Amino acid sequence: MTPRLTRMRPRLLTAAVAAIIYLAGLGGPALWEPDEGRYAAIARAMALSGDYVTPRNDSVRYFEKPPLIYWASAGAIKLLGRSEFAVRSQAALASVGAVVVTQILAASIAGETVGLLAALALGLSPLFFIFARFASPDPALALFLTAGLASFYRAAQGDFRRRSSRYWMWCAAVMLALGTLAKGPVALVLGALIGLLWLLLEGRARRALATIRWPECVGIYLAITAPWFVLVAARNPGFLQFFVIHEHWQRFTASTEHGWGPWFFVPVVVLGTWPFFYFVPLGLCDQFGARNTDETAKARSAVRFLVVWFAVIFVFFSIPRSKLGEYILPGIPPLAILAAIGLNRLAAMESATTRRIFGWYAAINLAAAMAVAAWLLFLRGSGFPPARAIFPLFYVGTNPTAALASDCGVLAMALAIPASLGWLSARNTETSRTFRSCVAFTAILVAGVLIKARVDGTPLVSYRDLAATIAPRLHEGCALVSYHHFVQSLPFYTENRELLVGYRGELAPFGDSPDAVATFIPTDARLAALWSGPRCLVLVVNRGDLPRIGSLSPRPVPIACEGKKIAVTNRAQASGSGSARGCAETPTKGMK
Repeated sequence: MTPRLTRMRPRLLTAAVAAIIYLAGLGGPALWEPDEGRYAAIARAMALSGDYVTPRNDSVRYFEKPPLIYWASAGAIKLLGRSEFAVRSQAALASVGAVVVTQILAASIAGETVGLLAALALGLSPLFFIFARFASPDPALALFLTAGLASFYRAAQGDFRRRSSRYWMWCAAVMLALGTLAKGPVALVLGALIGLLWLLLEGRARRALATIRWPECVGIYLAITAPWFVLVAARNPGFLQFFVIHEHWQRFTASTEHGWGPWFFVPVVVLGTWPFFYFVPLGLCDQFGARNTDETAKARSAVRFLVVWFAVIFVFFSIPRSKLGEYILPGIPPLAILAAIGLNRLAAMESATTRRIFGWYAAINLAAAMAVAAWLLFLRGSGFPPARAIFPLFYVGTNPTAALASDCGVLAMALAIPASLGWLSARNTETSRTFRSCVAFTAILVAGVLIKARVDGTPLVSYRDLAATIAPRLHEGCALVSYHHFVQSLPFYTENRELLVGYRGELAPFGDSPDAVATFIPTDARLAALWSGPRCLVLVVNRGDLPRIGSLSPRPVPIACEGKKIAVTNRAQASGSGSARGCAETPTKGMK
């Protein structure tokens, strides 16, 4: 077997295992509101219309994100049919790619063992694992930025004027261009900042900037990104101002939504990469604490690259008040590599030192488990419904809140038991191997709990069952209407336009376009006129808004409910008996 095939085997194995983990059961949970429903509906509309230039959300032009993930999801819908699996597959496959690229980069820095450990650390980090199974553009950004930076790092190992370095820079340009089409110019900004700051720290910036073949790289980048931007701007006046100024500059500088302080990503990073984050300091000490040799100098340069990579992303996304946890995903691969270096270092350490490090690891996990248990007891004592969600831990029932509380209890055990038992058994076995096995086992258990929590929490944030109940009436000719809100997944599930009463929200910027006006019912008075007219309507309303529609005539008749949403109609005889299915309480409460 050739050396190249020998190197390929662990990569192929990693890709196969990651694909199984991320794709298995991917289509089970319903789409979560609002993000998954939004991306799914836009992709479905694109696949249905054949217009791959202008994204549309509920028939309204929608330019919050570039089109790459819509293209990928629309292609999956055409290939696999309209399903949750189809719209999530792009995130899962992007995550598989990010794991493999991280493994390759880590192996080039510190060897194949570190490469495998880095793949494990990234693939099973809780935050990365969650969003590998969630329809969003962030896994794609993480893949392309990771691949672009890995390509740049490989190019920088030689002279930028050499052919091999030129090819790697071309690859970096391609990856950053794809990242731009996935999430926007942030891919180029982050990639350029990371590369420049690292070159400055290395004292190579002036020479590198003078020898990189910029016309080739810029040409490749523009050849990939420019066609869509030119086409969409030509077809949609106002696009460039909205996309560049509103969606990127203003969202970065203004606190418009998801407002958090600069500390936000500290717990997100620690909890989102646990238990592997524990070994990041050990990985840093391994390189900077070694003697000065040519090999350690190269290793330290690589570690500086990883530190700059993470630090730029962490600081960049900490500056604006608008933050979401998934924004930090592109910063997890360098942490995974540093954690892998730390884990690999355990084998060369004395047993007494390893046991001491293991003891602190077990103590932290046990303390975290006790904190979770105390929190659950506090909720139980404060009347958290229902009390049986905590005792016993393994709750079996239909209450999603209770199930999630039970999942927290199971998560506490997943942290405490393996770490405690592993530390006790390490006295009689090879300590470093036991330690790494314990970490891997804990990560697998946590991943299993996250999968279960995703399923258990779905009824709180999804409306697939509601859509399934009202869809037959819509197919008979009723119009779908939402009252003072927008259920993003309903157009995807029902295959119908969703008319919005007294709500524009994120659809407002292009809501006055001729093709969008029909989506909006501006006032309650206009709704009342339509309600009493000849057309059948199905109105989706929040329970708290039921009194506001009580004066509609004819009297609204409930036909379905799920979570906090209730669907009512003005034509009880349109289909079935007209009774609401699956409602735990009388949905007409509050209506006159």
